[in-house]
Amino acid sequence: MTKRRVLVVEDERSISEALSARFRSEGYEVLQAFDGPGAVRVALDESPDVVVLDVMLPGFDGHEVCRRIQAERPVPVLMLTARDEESDVLVGLGVGADDYLTKPFRIREVVARVAALLRRVERASQLQDSTGEGEMVIGDLHVDPATRRVRIATREVHLTRTEFDLLSVLAHEPGRVLNRERLLAEVWDWADAAGTRTVDSHVKALRAKIGADRIRTVHGVGYALEVSS
Repeated sequence: MTKRRVLVVEDERSISEALSARFRSEGYEVLQAFDGPGAVRVALDESPDVVVLDVMLPGFDGHEVCRRIQAERPVPVLMLTARDEESDVLVGLGVGADDYLTKPFRIREVVARVAALLRRVERASQLQDSTGEGEMVIGDLHVDPATRRVRIATREVHLTRTEFDLLSVLAHEPGRVLNRERLLAEVWDWADAAGTRTVDSHVKALRAKIGADRIRTVHGVGYALEVSS
């Protein structure tokens, strides 16, 4: 079986080497870059299956790296950030990152998140190839699983891979409140509830694109896609 290729982009050599060693021990082929321009060059030349991307980099930052590589070829990205402010997280999600971790982190958690990202990509590809599921229509919101396209009335809405997956899960049961643990399991393929803030961040990013009033928050429980807008 062909090894999965992970690109580790981290300017702190000790962290880069520790992550790379762990990924190799897990059976991955590892590529490395240590600054923004180098990361874009390696990503475009080597076509990794997944990118682990630090935000703070020499040259230009991880947000710009993510924007440039996603413009050329969609690839799952796990961002590593030393800042936990919501605005920084939303910028990363807005340029196409699928997930994020704040420093300090456990290396085993990085590896687990990467494995989950790759499972999601494979599952989405299989579903897109085989699905006979029709378009879901909730008011003027149209969600098409076959083409992974979203429209509000006649206006197309451009979502990231994770935003589409989140909206699709909510759209399958419009009006029903889905708790964060279920969303983590179905969208992120996580077996535990350690990342509920990830759900909250992605919901906020999704609201910015489809309208804040379309997703209802039930505090302490989860979220529901409103049937009428």
